[in-house]
Amino acid sequence: MSYLYRAIILSACVASVSCGWNSARKEWQRSVDHQIAHLGDRNWIVIAEASFPAHSRDGVNQVATQAEVPEVLDYVLNSIEQHQHVYPNICLTRELRAVENDYAPGIDQLREQIKVAMHGYKPTELPQESLLTLIESANQRFDVLVLRTSTTLPYSSVFMELKPGYWDAEAENHLRQRISKEPSEKLAQPIP
Repeated sequence: MSYLYRAIILSACVASVSCGWNSARKEWQRSVDHQIAHLGDRNWIVIAEASFPAHSRDGVNQVATQAEVPEVLDYVLNSIEQHQHVYPNICLTRELRAVENDYAPGIDQLREQIKVAMHGYKPTELPQESLLTLIESANQRFDVLVLRTSTTLPYSSVFMELKPGYWDAEAENHLRQRISKEPSEKLAQPIP
């Protein structure tokens, strides 16, 4: 076989593998965009490390991404920011901060990548068991989207509870305080 012929065959093989990977990648991204458009208040998104438990309940939709946690996190946040009807309350596992690089090589770099991919959002830290319990509770009444990644580092899953994008906790607290101060007969009046 000539050198030119081998180069053409090799290029074709690389292109077909690359196209297949890009096609799969675009598929998960299309799925994320479609599902975020339909998710709302109290729905959850989990960007899961590779060993995250599979869920068999209705209301849990699992999507394989073939990408790492920081890349998927960045994409999900970009999609949420495009849709604007929801806001992510991001939770990280408390264990992620404590895992040492000696026991999980690459964890220091992953923590930094996750920090960058969070777009400036301030995460809440909870023990992983508490987050899993919240997901179990949520999927009894609300949809949960699990995006399974290829990340193989412990406690690196990112959890997001979605909140209304146009109504924040401060506004809700103000409303509740106002309602508690209003006489009930005034609240029962029809809206003019």
